[in-house]
Parts: sequence; C-alpha cells; structure tokens
Amino acid sequence: MQRLMLRAKIHRVTVTGTELHYEGSLALDRNLMEAADLLPGEMVQVLNLNTGSRLETYLIEAPAGSGAVVLNGPAARTAQPGDLVIILASCVVSEEEARQVKPRIVYVDEKNRPVRVLG
Repeated sequence: MQRLMLRAKIHRVTVTGTELHYEGSLALDRNLMEAADLLPGEMVQVLNLNTGSRLETYLIEAPAGSGAVVLNGPAARTAQPGDLVIILASCVVSEEEARQVKPRIVYVDEKNRPVRVLG
C-alpha cells in the first residue's frame, strides 16, 4: 500500500498579488521555495484562511527576497492581496516510509520571509 503524506507546509503567508490574465500557477519567492524544499513545477495545494477555498496548482519561481505570493490565471479568482494562505506539498510513500515522514514546516514574518523551519 502507498500513502499520500504531507511533505511541506508554508504556514500563513500573505497573498501579494493576483494576475487573472496569465496561464496559471502560483509564483512564490525563491527563498520560500528553498526553505520548504519546493521546486518549480511542483504541484501544491493553496488553502485560503480568509475564504476557506482550496485549490491545486503548480509553482513558478519568483525572485528571491521579493516576498511574492502571486496567484495567476483561474487561481487569481480564489484570493485577494492581503489574504492569508497555507501552501501544502505532498508525497506518495510506502507504508513503511509513511510512519517516518516528517514534514518541513516554514513559518514566515509579515513580509513573507522565512523565520523558522521545522522538520
């Protein structure tokens, strides 16, 4: 059996922009991606604390230090700048591996800069 497990979480980042007329994706500050061990093109879930919406999209890299959390394309309809979101990445692992998965959790400051990383 295989299990779908939480691999990484960026907790309570602030949406900095939306761009409806873009092909789609989530542009994310490279520093946040590195802190959470996320890659461009990786699929993530975005949970909006303000609206309760959930969406799945892929990541594109925004400049390091920009603090960018920009929802593009249809995802732009799910948030507004200033909304708080949680970004989740998962992995598929064997039953044995599942019991040892320790997700990386990234906490940020008010400017979306990583301030603490667990896991």
